[in-house]
Amino acid sequence: MQNRITELFEIEYPIIQAGMIWCSGWELASAVSNAGGLGIIGSGSMYPEVLIEHIQKCKKATDKPFGVNIPLLYPDIDKHIDTVIREEVPIVITSAGNPKTWTKKLKDNGIKVVHVVSSKKFALKSQDAGVDAVVAEGFEAGGHNGREETTSLVLWPSVADALSIPMIAAGGIANGKQMLAAFALGAEAVQIGSRFVASKESSAHENFKNKVVEVGEGQTQLSLKQLTPVRLIKNQFWQETVTAEMEGASKEVLANLLGRGRAKKGMFEGDMEEGELEIGQVSGEINEVLPAAEILSEIWNDYQQAKQGLM
Repeated sequence: MQNRITELFEIEYPIIQAGMIWCSGWELASAVSNAGGLGIIGSGSMYPEVLIEHIQKCKKATDKPFGVNIPLLYPDIDKHIDTVIREEVPIVITSAGNPKTWTKKLKDNGIKVVHVVSSKKFALKSQDAGVDAVVAEGFEAGGHNGREETTSLVLWPSVADALSIPMIAAGGIANGKQMLAAFALGAEAVQIGSRFVASKESSAHENFKNKVVEVGEGQTQLSLKQLTPVRLIKNQFWQETVTAEMEGASKEVLANLLGRGRAKKGMFEGDMEEGELEIGQVSGEINEVLPAAEILSEIWNDYQQAKQGLM
């Protein structure tokens, strides 16, 4: 397929693997890129020196384009920005912050920039900031989410119709039928997170991968809305946050409950009760752990078949 996104990123398939904390290291990113999609290293859980290592290993593992996701609230953001510039990373996907802050510097250094948004308002602000494309991420997505709780089917056409730059759809996509729906609503690519968490190359703990496969309908919920909305698997830690919020806990109390390293404890170290387990609603449709290349191939073939079925 050829469209503005595949041409912009120089990829074969308009499928982008999300840069998820604790799950998206160089092995996953290079595997997706080698399979014809766009692999992304998730830098939000990496110290500056760790990000350098992952970028350099990714370069050795693939000669295809790949990118780095940088949450703009990262405490050492200037170091991550300097790293992607120095290492000549071709694509950066920014999130969780104001795209005006770093977009110009990145683009001045030859980097293509995409920003993640959860509303039309911020999609337009991102376009004004000069980004090359936006990821419109609906309420169904895993991890940190928009306060507006706008679902994907409402968000995608709203954003696509408002922009002159291409839109990448995210939130609730794990198969080709969902990808086809996103394209029907204006997307030119999809960004997929949860399905790639449950991949052989994901750096997530095996306990977390298996948990994603086990999760059924209704077993995730958007939580910590007073602090930073995040979709979590329902476990003991989730229950503690729900109880605290129902009792009117302040942001300070919730931040203390979250603490440092809670996401690492769950997704990377494998504590399925005390850890923070970020995953999307679509996890209820994920039934096995597969190699990333096989996942991408399945999604693309399913997309083609679904598209043919409508003709």
